[in-house]
Amino acid sequence: MSVGSFSAGLSGLNANSTFLSVIGNNLANINTIGYKSSSVTFQDLVSQTVGGSNGNPMQVGLGVVTGSISPSFSQGAIENTREATNVAIQGNGFFVVRGQSGNVYTRAGNFTLNSNGKLVTPDGYFVQGYTQINPATGAIVTTGQPTDITVAAGALRASSPTTKFRTVTNLSAVAAAGDSFTTSVQVTDSLGAQHVATLEFTKGATVGEWTYSVTLPAQDMGTAADVEVATGTMAFDASGALATVDGALPADVTITTPAFGNGAAASTMTWDLIDNNNIASMTGFAAPSATSSISADGSTAGSIDSVSVAPDGSIIATLGTGQSMSVAQLALASFNNPRGLSKLGANKFGETQVAGVANVGVAGVGGRGTLIGSALEQSNVDIAQEFTQMILAQRGYQANSKVITVSDEMLVDTLALKR
Repeated sequence: MSVGSFSAGLSGLNANSTFLSVIGNNLANINTIGYKSSSVTFQDLVSQTVGGSNGNPMQVGLGVVTGSISPSFSQGAIENTREATNVAIQGNGFFVVRGQSGNVYTRAGNFTLNSNGKLVTPDGYFVQGYTQINPATGAIVTTGQPTDITVAAGALRASSPTTKFRTVTNLSAVAAAGDSFTTSVQVTDSLGAQHVATLEFTKGATVGEWTYSVTLPAQDMGTAADVEVATGTMAFDASGALATVDGALPADVTITTPAFGNGAAASTMTWDLIDNNNIASMTGFAAPSATSSISADGSTAGSIDSVSVAPDGSIIATLGTGQSMSVAQLALASFNNPRGLSKLGANKFGETQVAGVANVGVAGVGGRGTLIGSALEQSNVDIAQEFTQMILAQRGYQANSKVITVSDEMLVDTLALKR
């Protein structure tokens, strides 16, 4: 008799043993942060042709082999941890972390701050992100290569001067000539000191026309009298919309201040009268003159009290002054074929040629998912599915062992033909 049934049964034992090993590893990692379960597929071995030259081929299979062991990158459950430096990925992407051998990738966002204030993984890998700040806008620069993120609690952050302010103000259309209205804006100089700029509007004799002036207090400027840093006119049309500013089409007003009395440098600010949607912040309706909203950029110096993570990966630091600012932004990497990544252990993946080149950027763009602060992504292992697959692996192993047992009995009967 042929002993092919032995090798076929043995291949079945090996394949189902591998299947059971994968299931066991999945179940072992059911509580591992960011773990992605793996699945096994089988494929048959080459078949031996035993006849059928004039018809359909007669072939006997030689067994089975493991075809693939692939991770499933389906979303894991998100669990709130109330730990500010914990981050979960909702959607596609991997955190980029740097070790001694270079960058590797992980879905586990259980980060902490080390003794130097750097954001690290539990085993000391440095979390990568963007840390350069545009001095003109205060925004994080997300071009170039990511670097280590440092957010040291208690560290003093430099101040930034005011470059733009905006007031949403209505100037009453029924005001009498000579009536005035004032509002104020708090601005920050180059040293981080704050000053109150006063905006005064005076109704002109012409319908819809007002004059404006912007002044800074004498005690802040080191002068005997308040310093006027801007003046001009604005007019409203019959619908109450801003028609002209300084005799021209509505546009932002640039304000240049002299040096301040405390030694702060002269500064240039923009009075934001027209926003990016071409909507004016000033109106001239027949309602009482009033300011409904005031905003200004710039910040005073302060130490970091706490941090939080925004959906785009921005790390927002709250300063002792009550202000908040972005101090860094987490980098995320995506791959054309994430299943081709190599598992390195400790919740990390390594690049391979099969996975493709890492596309590194920020969350929420380029097909990358968003982030959830103070949360962690749990394992995506489905215990019910794993137990079902375990039954199939067990029955497959039993069936193949039975093939070997029966083949052995048949071989014994064959040998017994000769007494």
